[in-house]
Amino acid sequence: MTPDELRAACLDLNGAAEDFPFPRSPGLSTFKVAGKIFAISALEDEPLRVSLKCEPELAVQLRQAHAAIRPGYHLNKRHWNTVTLDGSLPPERVREQIEDSYDLVVAGLPRATRLALDRP
Repeated sequence: MTPDELRAACLDLNGAAEDFPFPRSPGLSTFKVAGKIFAISALEDEPLRVSLKCEPELAVQLRQAHAAIRPGYHLNKRHWNTVTLDGSLPPERVREQIEDSYDLVVAGLPRATRLALDRP
């Protein structure tokens, strides 16, 4: 998956927006829904990596099953995974993890916000 494909996969989700909130890391993209982060990536880095929210039990399973999935870098390691996009995971598997992260964040939003996103 290329940086452009990663950006597109994040921004294709309903209500998603890209932001650069860290002045000390101007190239660090955050992808948010309703102001809440669901993905973080330095799109210019080699190798390309993305940090994604994940259910704690699933996060452990994914780390055990895939060398490219590690505990979240500089994040709460219980709730975040950092995925190295080195080609070892198919792009559709990465998209699933992006969607899962987005869904976890949306589930924590107020009901009115979820309804505005067409997510009950």
